[in-house]
Amino acid sequence: MTHKIAILGASGYTGAELIRLIATHPSMQIAALGANAKAGQSMATVYPHLRHLDLPDLVTADEIDFAKIDLCFCALPHKTSQEVIRDLPKDLKIVDLSADFRLRDPAEYEKWYGNPHAAVEVQKEAVYGLTEFYRDEIREARLVAGTGCNAATGQFALRPLISAGVIGLDDIILDMKCAVSGAGRALKENLMHAELSEGYNAYAVGGTHRHLGEFDQEFSKLAGRPVEVQFTPHLMPANRGILATTYVSGDPQAVYAALRDAYADEPFLHVLPFGETPSTHHVRGSNFCHIGVTGDRKPGRAIVVAALDNLTKGSSGQALQNANLMLGEEEIAGLTLVPCFP
Repeated sequence: MTHKIAILGASGYTGAELIRLIATHPSMQIAALGANAKAGQSMATVYPHLRHLDLPDLVTADEIDFAKIDLCFCALPHKTSQEVIRDLPKDLKIVDLSADFRLRDPAEYEKWYGNPHAAVEVQKEAVYGLTEFYRDEIREARLVAGTGCNAATGQFALRPLISAGVIGLDDIILDMKCAVSGAGRALKENLMHAELSEGYNAYAVGGTHRHLGEFDQEFSKLAGRPVEVQFTPHLMPANRGILATTYVSGDPQAVYAALRDAYADEPFLHVLPFGETPSTHHVRGSNFCHIGVTGDRKPGRAIVVAALDNLTKGSSGQALQNANLMLGEEEIAGLTLVPCFP
């Protein structure tokens, strides 16, 4: 069976990444591409690297006949996404890549994103899209809310440790390095080559990053009591990739065993031999996440390092993984691309 797919926000980085992945999918066909600002243009014009693909031209969302669509990916900015999804057909399967449906409590959404939620009734049916931990719910879902790329990386490093009770919960430090594509394709002065290259800076320092809402929600749910991590992201002059270095209290071997056992059967989450740590180079352009554990010179402390590609496993690859489950397809379909190195 071939599934007809629509992508809204196809002119952004995550939209283009979805097209790249779906191009190798055995049972998906892209039937519609939405992008208001670039409507009327071809994808070959917007993204020349996709010119070899037979793709429909970009159109506005109201030009798409969703009755002919089996699943829609929404790769739109937050706030815009909830307003669009609210008005889509109620039986349409949707994978949202924005932040609009990640937080279960509308008050928490307003706290972190600065505006009231405009689709509270729709939000109630959203399933959190961290595939490896919400598979059963995702299979039955109509609307799946993709995680933040930073939030996914931190959770892959920490969720099994919280569940297994092998780390302290009050002194977790999460230091994250993030590539520039995570900020999207819109022109921003601080992301210009002359402003960004040859430099490296922390941002959202002191607990202001929006993905903390996801960490608070998910870690507290796991622990059964409030958990607040100390989190500082850093912008690095690279196109793709996230590297999360997490400092925890706990026996390093127990930390390693918890991660190894939790991910033993996962196709995309690879725990390296004890003492080895990953690089963003080794997951670039892929749906893999590599995780390493080492001890610290201080007894009773461990360091967990996780690396993934923010556009693939952190966003569009995760979205396709979820769509496969929602459509009854093999979870790994279209996602076994080997990382690109160097």
